[in-house]
Amino acid sequence: MNRRDSLKLLGVAAGLMAAPALAKTGQKTGQPTVMTQAGPVIGQARGGVDVFLGLRYGQNTGQARFRPPVKPEPWTKPYIADHYGAAAPQADTPDPYGQSEDCLFLNIWTPEASPRKRRPVMFYIHGGAYNTGSGGSPLYDGTNLALRGDVIVVTINHRLNAFGYLYLARLEREVTGAPGPLAFSGNCGQLDIHLALEWVRDNIAAFGGDPDCVMVFGQSGGGAKIATMMATPAAKGLFHRAATMSGQQVTASGPGNATLRAIAFLSALGLKPDADGLKQVQTRPVADLVAALKANDPVIGKGGLYFGPVLDEAVLFRHPFWPDAPDQSAAISMMIGNTHDETRAFLGGDPHNFELTWAELPAKLPPQYRVDIDPYLVIDTYRRLYPDMSPSDVFFAATTAGRSWRGAIEELEARAKSGAVTYAYQVDWKTPKDGGQLGAPHTIDIPLVFRTTNVPDSITTDSDDARKMADLFSDAFIAFARTGSPQTASLPDWTPYSMEKRETLLMDLPPQLADDPRGEERRLFARVPFIQQGT
Repeated sequence: MNRRDSLKLLGVAAGLMAAPALAKTGQKTGQPTVMTQAGPVIGQARGGVDVFLGLRYGQNTGQARFRPPVKPEPWTKPYIADHYGAAAPQADTPDPYGQSEDCLFLNIWTPEASPRKRRPVMFYIHGGAYNTGSGGSPLYDGTNLALRGDVIVVTINHRLNAFGYLYLARLEREVTGAPGPLAFSGNCGQLDIHLALEWVRDNIAAFGGDPDCVMVFGQSGGGAKIATMMATPAAKGLFHRAATMSGQQVTASGPGNATLRAIAFLSALGLKPDADGLKQVQTRPVADLVAALKANDPVIGKGGLYFGPVLDEAVLFRHPFWPDAPDQSAAISMMIGNTHDETRAFLGGDPHNFELTWAELPAKLPPQYRVDIDPYLVIDTYRRLYPDMSPSDVFFAATTAGRSWRGAIEELEARAKSGAVTYAYQVDWKTPKDGGQLGAPHTIDIPLVFRTTNVPDSITTDSDDARKMADLFSDAFIAFARTGSPQTASLPDWTPYSMEKRETLLMDLPPQLADDPRGEERRLFARVPFIQQGT
């Protein structure tokens, strides 16, 4: 008997499929109240779930910039959790709930805010690289997912870009001769996420969640933050499953490159890397720091400074997935996913990229696939493998394989070699949006997992097929959160990734398990080393 048949007999999958496909409004009324360790909070009953928005899990003290977060001061008056909290300061992405350095808020959707039952917790970390985003996007509304699987959904805000990842530790030590309060500055954004997970550990039972069954999942930059936590000692024990959706962090920024960026950032503010500069950057207006984010990156060599986790020897002591998979998370089941046409989402914004000629292609490819490989070899290989591809098809396929998919392969291989259980998926289902030219692009799995295909402008549309895909995706993620395996009765037998077969579930209608899909493309880019851009 295979696992799929076993699930049918146990009724696990049947129970999932019997849940309502979409939230029904008007099922709950009133104001649910929960006592947290810091004090009472009042949420809202809406859409069939109890919702708590903008719950404070940390706070900024008067001298908090570039320092580790602290727990909030206790309160006695009920905290009204009825709207999202402010997003972290960021460039060019206004948030309807404002932006502030005081941004350490989380949001909860629970079928019942009561300790009577312990449900799996699905803790989502937003994308936007390490520079933009918040947990308040309509695409991340947890109502439908919470109802579908009888789970608790949590989303968070945390510090981003320079506010969360500006590495000042080396400059501070050069000035003072010893480590100081800025020793953790290069990874404060990661420490915020740890604090939010500690909040979940200490409080989620009162909301109906199981603190011993927490799955972290995140897309793009959110997945990269999770990959980093897999190798961060301070995060050990705070989560029990991990799923990354087109988000990898094979290597972190070295302290040398991170220091070069800190100097460039200070220079953009008109400051020197001395005692006065370090003092002023901690008090300059937020708007000044946001403007300085656009300075030329001294490592990558173009506008817009890269920020991300730093190998600082204070929080992070090794690269996340180099030279191997971290031992500390070997016992954590992991799911690593990508989409077939990642770069059509962000390189497709230039209409000309859909009209490329063969003559243009050799110059267009190298800056976008981000590894040092002969573009003529790449083009010739793709034309041999896929004779019907146009120049634009090759452009999107090769940049996806070299830039996005490659990091996922590196992590999958590292985990497989260590014997850690890891499930791989690839989204092959193509969105009908924009006439279908986007294929299966970056971010397509967000509304499928959250069951928010009906959100206006969702990249999936709200077609019947999109809803069927949402059933497949959300049920797999719910099963993974609950058991550590994404297997459901609607999926073929999904075996973990191995070096021998490279098993990958192709998420499509219908889904199928494939061995080493796009193997020739993988072998092409495996000819050259991979170092994550920015690190």
